[in-house]
Amino acid sequence: MQSTVPPTPETTLRNATRDSPLLQLRVDRRLGHEWDDWDGEELENGGIFHEGPKLFFGLAAITVVAAVSLFLFGVWLIAPRLEAVWGALPEALAGLAVISLVAFGAWLAAVGIVLRTGRNGIPEVLAEGGLFPRMMPVVERVGVTCGLSRDHVGSSVVRIFNALSAARAQPGVRPDDMLVLLPRCLSKQAMQGAMEIAGRYGVPMFVASRGRYARQMIGMRRPKRVVAVACERDLVSGFKDVAGHMPVLGTTLALPDGPCKNTEVDISSLESQIRGFLGLSKNASTSQVAQVGQ
Repeated sequence: MQSTVPPTPETTLRNATRDSPLLQLRVDRRLGHEWDDWDGEELENGGIFHEGPKLFFGLAAITVVAAVSLFLFGVWLIAPRLEAVWGALPEALAGLAVISLVAFGAWLAAVGIVLRTGRNGIPEVLAEGGLFPRMMPVVERVGVTCGLSRDHVGSSVVRIFNALSAARAQPGVRPDDMLVLLPRCLSKQAMQGAMEIAGRYGVPMFVASRGRYARQMIGMRRPKRVVAVACERDLVSGFKDVAGHMPVLGTTLALPDGPCKNTEVDISSLESQIRGFLGLSKNASTSQVAQVGQ
């Protein structure tokens, strides 16, 4: 009777990446590097955060109203000096502040329309390619100041960014024009599942231990579409860095053992994002999947 030798991690990795090239693997990141504020306690709901768009809209409104209010207060304090320069200068600055507030309200309304209709007619520089990703870390800090966790706020803004990006991206790119970014903190089962999905569609993938390695790979490969798997914190930072260069979608993690260790990913969500960029319908046949890269 022959004994069965269990597969080694190297064998598992080769089998999982047979049809999809693993571009590079770096493992020099300290676990929990991005989570120095973690107290070691179990995260609520296993580290799965589901926040709707309302959280972002509320925090964004608070941010802008507070900024405009401080600006108007500053104008009021130095109004005599401003009038010495030009008599109407305080009123002009106050009017500019009010116009900015109204314009921001109109922008929030436009983003809300995109979320409801699935059609993104906002200029890219004013949406996922510019203004929105720059607002993300600001809103995140305001949320923390208000007593909210970065992760809850990040969940809300990532959901909106994904909606804006998916509504604009034209589907139907070739698999080798895409890139799947995976974190090394995935559990063995989650890593195998993610790699199997990437391999099924022939999409190149990259396992990175740091965000800068992911950015380097994007610079080297210059993909037309990116699907990134990461926690909310990393996605907020990464979206800000690559926004405007190519459409990006983010799949968030579950953190049952805390941050950066044995994390899990919703494989069905990852596959749905890959299929969306490839232009495959939900009911696409196996032959259509095989033909997508030809």
